[in-house]
Amino acid sequence: MNRLDVIQSKIIDINNIEPLLTYWKLKNRKLVFTNGCFDIIHRGHVEYLAQAADYGDELIIGLNTDSSVRRLKGKTRPVQDEIARAIMMASLQFVSTVILFDEDTPYELIKKVQPDVLIKGSDYNIENIVGYDIVKAKGGEVKTIDFIDGYSTTSIIEKLKK
Repeated sequence: MNRLDVIQSKIIDINNIEPLLTYWKLKNRKLVFTNGCFDIIHRGHVEYLAQAADYGDELIIGLNTDSSVRRLKGKTRPVQDEIARAIMMASLQFVSTVILFDEDTPYELIKKVQPDVLIKGSDYNIENIVGYDIVKAKGGEVKTIDFIDGYSTTSIIEKLKK
């Protein structure tokens, strides 16, 4: 398998995730889940995801589809389409799998994945993080990670407009 095939093999349809989840659970792998649009990949994304990966053995990323991003961020977003964004996420060595979801929140995806650790940015109140109830009910952890000031897709877009 060439390197591009390896990257693309990490992008999994939600309907095909069950065998991988079963394998990881049999191997007692600690599953970490986070989600986002990850539109223009930047230092803040990479550092956030690297820190998230340190909380377990397998980092699973829920990635908003293009239509989901448009509903959340407006008609001019995403800048990059979902396939480009998924490939960028999957190319990171510490990312185990990327799963696209079309809903406004990853609640159903979190319900299916049943992660041991749920991660979001520190701009969220832990009790208000989507999926908090699912993860806590199974005895898991919900964590937040600080963002790096000055690194966001929105700030990059604003700089380009100037």
